[in-house]
Amino acid sequence: MTGADRVAAAVLLLMLTACSASDPVAEPPLPSSPPTSVTPRPTLMPSTTPTPSPSPRPGTVPPAWLGTRPLPLRPDGYGQAQPTPAELDPRRFTLPDRLPALPGDGFASSVEPVPAEVLARSTWEPGCPVAADDLAYVRLTFWGFDDQRHTGELLLNRSVARDVVSVFGRLYEERFPFEELRITPASELDAPPTGDGNTTGAFVCRPTTGSTTTYSQHAYGLAIDLDPFQNPYVKGDLVLPELASSYLDRTDVRPGMITPDGIVVRAFAEIGWTWGGTWNSLKDYQHFSQNGR
Repeated sequence: MTGADRVAAAVLLLMLTACSASDPVAEPPLPSSPPTSVTPRPTLMPSTTPTPSPSPRPGTVPPAWLGTRPLPLRPDGYGQAQPTPAELDPRRFTLPDRLPALPGDGFASSVEPVPAEVLARSTWEPGCPVAADDLAYVRLTFWGFDDQRHTGELLLNRSVARDVVSVFGRLYEERFPFEELRITPASELDAPPTGDGNTTGAFVCRPTTGSTTTYSQHAYGLAIDLDPFQNPYVKGDLVLPELASSYLDRTDVRPGMITPDGIVVRAFAEIGWTWGGTWNSLKDYQHFSQNGR
């Protein structure tokens, strides 16, 4: 090797050494976090068990046996008074309407002559103490125990029909509840007593309770009975309806009960009608009449 070759080799060696010293030293990578163990969730299948509906409040659903269980009779032909069944204490249901709803969403009424088909399904017959032409057919809305608007019907003496309608307008405003308003058919007059009726009604061509010769004010269309089950008739051991004994306790005020200082008594007093709950020889808590009988 010549001297020039040795010098060139030495220079090349110096250059390579300088380049290696200037390169950064690579650091080892940081240890990676261990992989998170992921447990797969099981697939949730839709439940096949339906969620149970809340139980209805006691007394808000009519029992299946309503109106189907005749009572043992007393010597006078009325049913024997019985303890009030749990399903009817308290009693606070309204039966389905039998008429088309009157227009509107508040109180409404219609007063007209009695159609022939309505008269035919009532208790009126020749010999009743009021002429058919002296009766009026009344349709009106009422507030139910279910807090809904309902439509019912009454037969009333036409001389008092609009006054009585005005009372029901007051009771609607005050949300006083009724179970049903309908006309009593003749078939119910001789039916075996079941003691669980609760029809609000006016005209019924029948004698006074306990009499066979004197007509009731109902037979003239001049009296009305309201929520009879919550407001029974009582004379001695005779209770009507016969299953309403729980409602003889007038201190335990429940929906539908008429009270001496309540809206029902006040509203009827405004048209001059009096309440059977004030009588002395008996109490007829459901009854209002024009002449106090």
